[in-house]
Amino acid sequence: MPPSLKLMAYGLQLLNHTTMKAILITYNQAYYDEIAKILNDNGVKGFTEWNEIKGHGSETGEPHFGTHAWPTLNNAIISIVPDEAVDGILNQLHEKDLKTPDLGLRAFSWNIEEMV
Repeated sequence: MPPSLKLMAYGLQLLNHTTMKAILITYNQAYYDEIAKILNDNGVKGFTEWNEIKGHGSETGEPHFGTHAWPTLNNAIISIVPDEAVDGILNQLHEKDLKTPDLGLRAFSWNIEEMV
């Protein structure tokens, strides 16, 4: 039995063969609405969010540790999107980062090899 039929036999559905990428976005938690709007404006409906994560930029910016000395925290969102959506999302995020460097915004994308 071909692998795709085996997966179907187990009740799993394969997604169509569109090339997909993951986008991971980390940002100051105060900017959630603006980040969510960028995703929504680019047709992204599904994502997973982590709240109140800690971190420090590699070159600039202040730590985000949620402590008395460094009270801010970050959030992170990951979304799996069609390849053709990536440039629009990353361009809008880059524009936002240039306008508000205190945002601590970082975004990364990579290929998704397989998913069900």
